[in-house]
Amino acid sequence: MPTLSLIPVLSLVAQWSREPAAPLRIWLRTAGYKLRPPHAALHQARLRTRQDAVLAGGLAGLHQCAEVRVEKRPGPLPTIVVGGFVPDATEAMYLLRGPLLQQGSVYYVHYPRRGFSTGLFLAQLEDLIEEVAGETGRRPVVVAVSFGAGMVLELLRRKAAVKAAPALAGLVLVSPVACTADLLDPAAAKPTTLLGRVLQPYLASRQPADAPLIEKSRAVFLKMFEAGAQNKAALRLLLTPAEAVRLREAVLGTINAIDSRGATERVQALRDLPAPAGPRPLFAGPALILYAEKESAVLVENAPSRREFTHHLRAWFPQGRLATVAHHADQPVQHASLIFHCASVAPYVATFYRSLR
Repeated sequence: MPTLSLIPVLSLVAQWSREPAAPLRIWLRTAGYKLRPPHAALHQARLRTRQDAVLAGGLAGLHQCAEVRVEKRPGPLPTIVVGGFVPDATEAMYLLRGPLLQQGSVYYVHYPRRGFSTGLFLAQLEDLIEEVAGETGRRPVVVAVSFGAGMVLELLRRKAAVKAAPALAGLVLVSPVACTADLLDPAAAKPTTLLGRVLQPYLASRQPADAPLIEKSRAVFLKMFEAGAQNKAALRLLLTPAEAVRLREAVLGTINAIDSRGATERVQALRDLPAPAGPRPLFAGPALILYAEKESAVLVENAPSRREFTHHLRAWFPQGRLATVAHHADQPVQHASLIFHCASVAPYVATFYRSLR
């Protein structure tokens, strides 16, 4: 009969005993990660109907295809994660992956590095939703973050226009960015947010960004990611030193891998998204929309999507719920902060999944 080695566990126990201040929850998580390390394998799509149609029609190229990775687990509710501009979905969900995997398999959608096509991306996403639902017999939950939430909203808008709906069990949108007006106030003389100042030059032209703009963008996105890591005491409650280094290297690698055309086409895809107008149902199933208490580095004060979802939520999502994620006053939750404020976000997500069972 096969036996499970206790050596990794005993090693962690010894390490923890030498560091009594280490939080128990970190020890428990890292023990689980030691026994079953995070590994999202490349997913080979079995259903490519819509994707192949877009490619065959010459509307996009293979270099604009998104990559899908998966961690397979048994469970009643598979999840599809669509991340923001950066980091990749696997890094964004590093601390939330455990609770999500308890529900079932998790599929991570990574944007292409050398280009982007909204039509191709939505075709791949819709194929994936149908494939997961068909193969598992369970409709998946889509968790989408920031720009990724904008992409998912666009899919829902297009499906609603033809009176159809993706086969979803539920929808979670974290700090959704649905249009450029969420980032740049059309009535303002100049950008009022950090991200708006970075994106404005991209939006002014459809030509690929030059090298100085790309480097400036990389620096800003890394700064935004690291904003949550400035409080070293708080960081020690979330990650081991080795994990913090690994995550930073992974995020930096993603940022540096996006080339000029990839960055330009991704921003142009956002520019082409219509601002929410004329409330109408987009998804009839359970939906959760989470905003951070401090969205000001990204969302403008009068962001149209936030205004619509705040004042007309049930018109857009009949079973929708909206919440603002907050933390201690000296460590406010930032836009889409799923790593450094995971403990504040996780209870909302857990409650939502329980409601689907």
